[in-house]
Amino acid sequence: MKTLSFAFLLVILLGFAEQKLIKTKVADGITASIPEGFLPMEPEDIAQRFPSVRAPLGAYTNQDRVVDFSVNISATRWQAKDFDIAQKFFKSGIYNLYDRIEMISEGTRTLKKKNYIFFEFESRMNGKRGQIGNEAAIVNYTYIQYLVEDGRTLVFSFNCPRDLRQQWQPIAQQVMMSIRVK
Repeated sequence: MKTLSFAFLLVILLGFAEQKLIKTKVADGITASIPEGFLPMEPEDIAQRFPSVRAPLGAYTNQDRVVDFSVNISATRWQAKDFDIAQKFFKSGIYNLYDRIEMISEGTRTLKKKNYIFFEFESRMNGKRGQIGNEAAIVNYTYIQYLVEDGRTLVFSFNCPRDLRQQWQPIAQQVMMSIRVK
């Protein structure tokens, strides 16, 4: 009986780790393989997660609406020759957005002859005491990748709560490696 229970648990855990990715056209000239079952975000989700005048090029979430993948155009207009300084600028921006950052990995990579900047981290935003419903800290896992081209910077972001990191981190890495921009 114990062997059967252990085998059943192992099958469930392995099935949980196996996530099928579906190649998806995010916008003209941009594709990424995203987890099967991810849906385009509803306008309410976009308004809540992206409080900006500029809507993302594409935004997807899981059925529980807690794991997200999005593609956006940065307001900063870098030139490809500014790649190194852009990397420092984006890193500084990440550290300024949150109360605490634990950087997991960072660097640059080339995918299909295009150079990307990436940061993988856990972030913490402290809650605000005295504001009802806003007291608890928000702790997330984020994998963000930038493509700096002349005249535009594309931002690819995968986010989930920190307690789901173990499940989603390998998937986030696969998604980021699947990005193709023409």
